[in-house]
Amino acid sequence: MKCYQAKAGELSRQWYVIDASNQVVGRLAAQIAPILMGKHRPTYTPHIDTGDCVIVTNVEKVVFTGNKWRDKTYQRYSGYPGGQRDEAAWKLLERRPERILELAIQRMMPKSKMGRHMMDKLMLYTGPNHPHQAQVPVPLEPLSGRPAASGAIFAPVLVPKAPKAKAAKAAAAPAEAHDETHVAPEADGHHEHETPAAEPEPTAPEAAGPGGESTES
Repeated sequence: MKCYQAKAGELSRQWYVIDASNQVVGRLAAQIAPILMGKHRPTYTPHIDTGDCVIVTNVEKVVFTGNKWRDKTYQRYSGYPGGQRDEAAWKLLERRPERILELAIQRMMPKSKMGRHMMDKLMLYTGPNHPHQAQVPVPLEPLSGRPAASGAIFAPVLVPKAPKAKAAKAAAAPAEAHDETHVAPEADGHHEHETPAAEPEPTAPEAAGPGGESTES
């Protein structure tokens, strides 16, 4: 069986947009990097750029776990003697908010000319707006917790199925029988405890003696 090999310019690129609000930097980068490399596609070819374009908004709202904002440092070097600088993560966020997520993704990409070409498909923006509405990007919800090996996957919303008619009738029959057995004793008990009102017994009229007085002693 011949293995499929993608050709340059053969695949059309898809655009995705991700909201980075309150997302952990490393976990979000681990979901974006496979999309840029094309590893989420079944047509992935190592020597061809088969990845898609990714737009990330609200990059200034990413978070670190633990005390990394204070303890983590980024190092840069100008190339001149004494030009090495160390900068804390919180300072870099104030100076260049998009640089933290960019470095996290860049360090997961191939260290080659093709890896640098893949990074050109990553667009990072502060705030919720971006100028790529004409490309109609598909919104992706970042996965929480430990990221999957295949990266971010677009999953449709599951719609609950309506119960079947036979199952609904079978479930309703025991409920109706339970209601009947619960109500019947109340009705019977009502008739048992109900007693008719006692009728007054007729009394014999008193016999009147002479002079209109009663003869009863």
